[in-house]
Amino acid sequence: MTTVITYGTFDLFHIGHLNLLRRLKMKGDRLVVGVSTDEFNTSKGKFTVIPYEDRAEIVASVRHVDAVFPESSWEQKTQDIVTHKADIFAIGDDWQGKFDFLKEHCEVIYLPRTSSVSSTMLKKSLNPLQGQKLADFKTALDAVAALLHDLG
Repeated sequence: MTTVITYGTFDLFHIGHLNLLRRLKMKGDRLVVGVSTDEFNTSKGKFTVIPYEDRAEIVASVRHVDAVFPESSWEQKTQDIVTHKADIFAIGDDWQGKFDFLKEHCEVIYLPRTSSVSSTMLKKSLNPLQGQKLADFKTALDAVAALLHDLG
């Protein structure tokens, strides 16, 4: 059995995330995903719209994903590869070369991103939203998350 491991924030879950998870699952029999915790994202200077627990549940609900675990530091990757018996570490090519040090533990693959969308692009489109509009958007996102959970 071939196990693939990946990591991500998966904020504002979109088709690029789904494409990545689908392609990763095609690389092996089992896909395990580390979802960045809110605290880890804060330490990286990232703001997330969706809280960790909801993001982890959304990712876990995707049929291509076999297991989800919290990513709370950069340093945990080697231990996660051992713990999950990962044969392949794969991530988007925007990280090209950054994780080559993991090659001593498993195969490392960088996959092309979906160029038409990213969480950063979505967040930039939200900047003009203020007050009630942002609250309404958050309510709508919560409804989408609940729907994804029910479909899972």
